[in-house]
Amino acid sequence: MGARVAAAVLLAGWMLPSAAAASGHGPVFGAATPTLGKGGWSFDQAWMGARVRDAENEQVLRTMLGFGITKDVQISMSLPVELGRSDSLPMGRMMATMSSRREAEVLAGWRVHTRPVADTARFETTVYLGATAPLQRRTDGASSDPAVSGTIASGYASRVHYFWLGGSYHRTLGGADDRTPDVKTYSVVYGYRPAPLRLDYPKPDLRFFVETIGELAGPRHSVHASAARSSSHTLMAGPTALLLYKAYGLSGGVLLPVYQRIGREQSKERLRFAINVSYFFWVK
Repeated sequence: MGARVAAAVLLAGWMLPSAAAASGHGPVFGAATPTLGKGGWSFDQAWMGARVRDAENEQVLRTMLGFGITKDVQISMSLPVELGRSDSLPMGRMMATMSSRREAEVLAGWRVHTRPVADTARFETTVYLGATAPLQRRTDGASSDPAVSGTIASGYASRVHYFWLGGSYHRTLGGADDRTPDVKTYSVVYGYRPAPLRLDYPKPDLRFFVETIGELAGPRHSVHASAARSSSHTLMAGPTALLLYKAYGLSGGVLLPVYQRIGREQSKERLRFAINVSYFFWVK
């Protein structure tokens, strides 16, 4: 089933008409600073999931629409598409730009600082604020409630090297006795464009990344004692890649566990994966 879904997602993305050069996307999992240009739109279809030991494999599709209000400010909205179970996916943000839960999300990004370095490099910082509304009553044994999140990403970008540090906080707004836990996430991303791939538009542009993601989830309180969970700390790392061609983007990769401290009632992750197809356009 997974292979058929992935093929359908990729085919849908490549069937869209070409309209403009792609820009504004970075790594798959970690937080980064790129934003859409003024008046630019993006359509994303993501397939993400996790393989969990002693539990069913989890996966979900999400559709996102983004708009560049100015060259430094953007807003996006995303919705999930039903695809098997997803209750045991990471409780925070599996992808920096999208939630992995069955919830609707609005996310605003503002690049608050940019400082050029030479002709083709820059230091910059972007902050993101998001809000989610659940589309199901309960998630993994606890009440599903609205939540808010804040993310900051800062780093360096050039035509050859990319380096970003990111941190986020996800806060559930439900009652103290029955809600999913608050989650803190941190990320470190390094990217590189080999010399043969530093091609100018409209030629294909391929970039490789190494991403490290840490997730600290607090204890979850539930009216169902059997579903209660202790706090956890998960650290995962792995390779990803981003291909840009004309108005299209294709990114994907996997993360493997480096460190996991979880309660007895939780299942360890074997890997996380994500594939995202993007289409960029301008409405005149």
